[in-house]
Amino acid sequence: MAENQAVWGIEIGQAGLKAIRLRYAEAADQVIAVAFDYIPHPKILSQPDAVPDELIGQALDTFLSRNQTNGDLIAISVPGQTSLARFIQLPPVQSNRVPEIVKYEAKQQIPFALEDVIWDYQPLGGGVEESGYMLDAEVGIFAMKRDQVLHALQPFLKRKIEVELIQIAPLGLYNTLCYDSLGMRVGQDFEGNPEESAIVVDMGADSTTLMVTNGNKIWIRNVPIGGNHFTRALTKEMKLTFAKAEHLKCNATRSEDPRAVFQALRPVFNEYVSEIQRSIGYFSSVNRDAKISKVYGTGNGFKLAGLQKFLQQNLQYEVERLDDFQALVGDAVLNEPLFQDNILTFTVPYGIALQALQQTTIRTTLLPPEIATARKIRRKKPWAVVAAAALMIGLCISAVGYSNVANSVSEDRFGAVETKVKNLKQQVGGYNTAYEGEKTEYTNLIQEGNKLVWNLDSRADWLEIYKAIDECLPRDVGDDIDNEQIEKRNRIKLPGITVRYEKDLGSWFQQLLPPAKSTLPKIDRENPPEGEGYIFTLNGVHYHHDESKIATNVGVLYVHETLLKNLQSWTVKNPGSNPVDVRKMGITHPVVIKDRRDPFEFYPNGRPRGMQPGGDGGRFTGRGGFGGFGGGAGVLPGDEGAFAGGALGGGVNRPRIGANRPEKEVKPINLQRTQFTLEFVWKPIPVLERQENPPETPATEGESAGEEATAEAG
Repeated sequence: MAENQAVWGIEIGQAGLKAIRLRYAEAADQVIAVAFDYIPHPKILSQPDAVPDELIGQALDTFLSRNQTNGDLIAISVPGQTSLARFIQLPPVQSNRVPEIVKYEAKQQIPFALEDVIWDYQPLGGGVEESGYMLDAEVGIFAMKRDQVLHALQPFLKRKIEVELIQIAPLGLYNTLCYDSLGMRVGQDFEGNPEESAIVVDMGADSTTLMVTNGNKIWIRNVPIGGNHFTRALTKEMKLTFAKAEHLKCNATRSEDPRAVFQALRPVFNEYVSEIQRSIGYFSSVNRDAKISKVYGTGNGFKLAGLQKFLQQNLQYEVERLDDFQALVGDAVLNEPLFQDNILTFTVPYGIALQALQQTTIRTTLLPPEIATARKIRRKKPWAVVAAAALMIGLCISAVGYSNVANSVSEDRFGAVETKVKNLKQQVGGYNTAYEGEKTEYTNLIQEGNKLVWNLDSRADWLEIYKAIDECLPRDVGDDIDNEQIEKRNRIKLPGITVRYEKDLGSWFQQLLPPAKSTLPKIDRENPPEGEGYIFTLNGVHYHHDESKIATNVGVLYVHETLLKNLQSWTVKNPGSNPVDVRKMGITHPVVIKDRRDPFEFYPNGRPRGMQPGGDGGRFTGRGGFGGFGGGAGVLPGDEGAFAGGALGGGVNRPRIGANRPEKEVKPINLQRTQFTLEFVWKPIPVLERQENPPETPATEGESAGEEATAEAG
């Protein structure tokens, strides 16, 4: 608000219109009374034959004809008996949640929907804020029905008077008392005693407002007795008209029989005092620590002769009239006889004008929010127009500048150069396209070449593992090569070798039976295979059977002692050859998963005429998938050419010498045939990544032979 802007505080009561114009002088820190007006109604608004809207309109027209309000702020009051005031003690709550809690309390305290009322709230003194929480905070909620607020505004809106503040009359009394009598100022700590409270008794025409405060907290009550009740008592007791009774009431001390007048008024006096005592008693019951220090009387009804003394005698408190505004300056107004005669009725206009000047702690207003918002937008429109105009001017200046810049680089000046640049860009684009085409062709050639040589790194591994399997097979060396005893020969045949890829080698290990797992070396038992790799399945058969070494050279034990033992070795070396990698190249977990031993009749010169193959040799089918062997009599399966030209005679496909000679008794050689299936895991290890020496693992009894670093095959 500008320093020299004035404020009109206006109250339209039952008896008339009261208005005072104030201005705040910041340099002197004083509030100056500039003007006032008092316009009594021809009739009291509550009289039966009165039309309030017409009387209020006439009073406003008279006020506007006498006073200039352009450029001034307008603050008006509304009666306390038509409004609602509630004071609530908030629980400890976060400061930023106070509005939310107050809104909830407003819904509980206001007996109407919030959409149907205009309401506001004011935090009152006494609360403290600690660590973001409000403690011992009291809040005042003030509300009035929307239609009543709009009805009070209507006379002003009709005359195009913009009202900035609507305040209930009791808060106007509070503003006047705090600023003028208690000396409270905005931004300054109140130095009064918080336990001492003062009462303001504002007697109006039809009711009296009681406002009790200690400067921080407020308590309000409306007493339904006013000046008109005294007038009606005179009309009843002394048989007078209302106008004559009103005149007699105002001039009781100058009447012919003052005693009779006071006798007629005594019942109303007693009732009035009783209502005030009842109100003070209730206040004291809810505020036990409060102490009433003084009673202030205001309102023209308080000019009734004998009222001040009667109240002081019955209430036992000091009663003082608010007939001197100590903090207000402006002799032209304060010394005016009309103002002095009616100063008690200017208490509320004075208080609401102080609030409009922002000289009080009260900030609430019952002005409808939509009206306040519309005015705020309207007041900002000129600034918005100025801003838009400035923006348009700036855009025009910018456009002129850009136009000059555009002309400086126009096509007339640089057209030929731009054409050359465009041609150069097209040429570069053609080169880039050709380059990308050649690059794509080169990439395709590289991919085709990779397809041809993708397995060069690993194809030698397969040759190596088959060589390792071959080197692990037992064989005769030296003079044993010519051994004619089949059961003494160190030979194992592998009719079938199959390989399958496994994504999860652990699942293969889980399917092994416990007896098969028990033959694994300790290192393999304790470290099951993981990840992906290959499972080799070897389907084999042998006829080795040396009962002199029954623990190692019979049946499947011979397989364990030879082939299985070599597959468990780090490397294997046969006489006359270099060592070959076994476990070193990734072979692990060799295990015999199936075996079978049965008798077999072998005819060195072929089966006798008429003897069918099959005999009692049976048939063996293993998980590896190799087919069954021949019957129990005949040539050794897989060894058809083994004895060709040897001591045991020719092969089965050669014609026998003396075939036309008479048949002689043919005796077979009885052998023990062992068929088995062996599997192991292979996870290829590149040559450059292989360890030179085997990992050190503790050997237990019965396992040391299978875990030697290098096995001597034989």
